[in-house]
Amino acid sequence: MLTRTDLRGSTPTLRQLRRALPRGGTDVNAVLDTVSPVVEAIAEHGATAALDYTEKFDRVRPSSVRVPATVIAQARQELDPAVTDALEESIRRARIVHAAQRRETTVTTVVPGGTVAEKWIPVRRVGLYVPGGNAVYPSSVIMNVVPAQEAGVDTLVVASPAQADFGGWPHPTILAACALLGVDEVWAVGGAQGVALLAHGGQDTDGTALDPVDLITGPGNIYVTAAKRLVRGVVGIDSEAGPTEIAILADDSADPAVVAADLISQAEHDVLAASVLVTDSVALADAVDEALIGAVSATKHSERVRTALSGTQSGIVLVDDIDAGLAVVDAYAAEHLEIQTRDARGVADRVTSAGAIFVGTHSPVSLGDYSAGSNHVLPTSGSAKYASGLSVQTFLRGVHIIDYDRDALAEIADRVVTLADAEDLPAHGEAVRARFGETAK
Repeated sequence: MLTRTDLRGSTPTLRQLRRALPRGGTDVNAVLDTVSPVVEAIAEHGATAALDYTEKFDRVRPSSVRVPATVIAQARQELDPAVTDALEESIRRARIVHAAQRRETTVTTVVPGGTVAEKWIPVRRVGLYVPGGNAVYPSSVIMNVVPAQEAGVDTLVVASPAQADFGGWPHPTILAACALLGVDEVWAVGGAQGVALLAHGGQDTDGTALDPVDLITGPGNIYVTAAKRLVRGVVGIDSEAGPTEIAILADDSADPAVVAADLISQAEHDVLAASVLVTDSVALADAVDEALIGAVSATKHSERVRTALSGTQSGIVLVDDIDAGLAVVDAYAAEHLEIQTRDARGVADRVTSAGAIFVGTHSPVSLGDYSAGSNHVLPTSGSAKYASGLSVQTFLRGVHIIDYDRDALAEIADRVVTLADAEDLPAHGEAVRARFGETAK
């Protein structure tokens, strides 16, 4: 089922590694011409256009963009108690981790009388996108809302697709998760039109304002990603998320049934999802292939899983040893990286490129998806080489506050003037001289 790439007996360069490894992805540029008219229409016509596109794409037209408080309250009241308990515990653990990420103002004395402070200011208003599609994602509500709240964001709006099966409102479990987190502004609009409305704002069907946001976070399909690219600059975005991916670095100590289960768990998301095993054990590779045969047939979304696992984005990479395997996973820079080897923690400590690292047999990606306390909004498509997952820092802006008195400025003034002249910007130097009653020479 899984194609194999055999790197044994070779020492590929980084460029060669990146070209040889399984990699899927989607071409966002290919849909920009489709998405651009949607974004432009909503920029001009606001909520009316967003509802028109919702009716066209989702086959339902909610009576308003903003979900009524009574609908949110009802969803919370009717949520299965076991799901409520699980969500509340996930929220509690996420708050523990994200509260520890808060940054405090620091003040550095550069010279006597001269300080530079760094103050962390929350983004004022944030739009949090929660997808629909193949599954229901209350966990995405938690992963987006909790760090924003811990950062101190003033107002949050969650946007999620309207659902014909639920009266034109987002899925009740999404609404219930919002209620548990204290989010009372939820918009029944998804896809590219949802992103565009978050960026540009509009007026709801009852005439109330739908204020635009300053930052949009959250995953979505290729059309959502394209819309985020098109509104970037009007607002900030967290990232351009691609299909989900898992890489597993394993040796012959790994349980093939566990490895197979983890590969399937990511393939379950989407036919474009990537599942990659990197191992120095041919015996493990063979055993995993064998375990997949029965496990794929038995899983609920077997056709989706089978398509993902047989795609060019998935496969097994054979290497000479774990050192070579580390080079491979660093070149791949997976969204999710599991380490299932001897001394798994020691091996994990040597990884330099991954969105999140899951150590040992008992730290599966599924745990991180829901209840580890970590965030599951992570860099994809190799962007973990330079990007981080969603965190409190995503919602903060570091602002320097420069405070020099007269003596401190006088002490450095000549050097500032020298540098200004060196850059042929003499007015910069004159701005310093003017403070001491000097004129241009």
